[in-house]
Order: sequence, then structure tokens, then C-alpha cells
Amino acid sequence: MVLVLGDSLSAGYGIDTERGWVARLAERIERTGRPHHVVNASVSGETTVGGLTRLPALLERHRPAVLVIELGANDGLRGWDFAVMRENLTRLVVQGREAGARVLLIGVRLPPNYGASYTDGFQAVFMEVAAEQGVPLVPTLLKGVAEDWSLMQADGLHPTAEAQERLLDNVWPTLESVLAD
Repeated sequence: MVLVLGDSLSAGYGIDTERGWVARLAERIERTGRPHHVVNASVSGETTVGGLTRLPALLERHRPAVLVIELGANDGLRGWDFAVMRENLTRLVVQGREAGARVLLIGVRLPPNYGASYTDGFQAVFMEVAAEQGVPLVPTLLKGVAEDWSLMQADGLHPTAEAQERLLDNVWPTLESVLAD
């Protein structure tokens, strides 16, 4: 089983949930004949703190083989300290591993209006946690999407239904190798 713990980007904010990248992931896994099913435990507005609160019960209930962590965007949008976010992401990875799951971390980039220093530091947190914990990383979920306004909703933060296949394509190569382990 694959458990996706994410925020609005994985919950499918503003689109029909069955058109989101996580629903498409479930379809792709089924098409490839893998035995995994997918549980989407993503919640719009979720932070790393909220993920830490919810993860223990989710791990106990679902006992995933793979845990996909797509959190941090809302921490960054709130301007949280990098050390707090780094600690929370590390704890999420450790909890997943202790429950016997292989972990995949997915990062995001913040909009440029936060300034280069903050956006670069924010992006570095994902790379640092992945390197320190030895887990695979998809550095930018919205790669090739956030730069194309036709693929973004009017809020400029959330991708359209038409962009969801690209999000999945950004995740799939790394996730596929985790599934094969």
C-alpha cells in the first residue's frame, strides 16, 4: 500500500479529486500490475506540524509499504523557520521508517515573491532532509507546471486538472524505483 501524506497539491484543491495526481497514481499503479493500492491522506492547508499529528494513526491504520510525504508548502507560505520545518520533515521520515515503510519525500518551490534567500533556503530543506535521512527526493512537484500560467488555477498556487498528469510524471520515475525495492 502507498500512503500519500500531503497538502492541497495532493488533495486536489479546486478540482475533482478523481482527476488529481494521486488518483492518477492509483490508476497507473493498477495499469502496471503492481499489487499496491493508494490511500490519499492529503488535506488542503496541511503543514508539517499537522502531518506529525496525523501520521501515527495513519501508519497504524494502513501499515503502508511506501509513505509519500508531500508537505512543507504551507510552512513556507507562512514564513516558518527552516529549522522547524527541517525537524518536522525529519520526524515524519523517521516515523514512516520505524513503521516499516519506504519513504519518498516530495519538495516544492515557493513563489518568487518570497525573495531568493528565503525560497532557496526553503528548497534546500528538502534536499538536506533527503540527504541526511537517505531517502529519495522529488525536488519539485510543480516542475514544468508552476512556470506555465495556463496550467495553474487563478490563485497562482494550485495546478489545474489538466496539469495533474505532469505532476504524476514528475513523481513517477522516483516512486517507481521505490515501489520496485
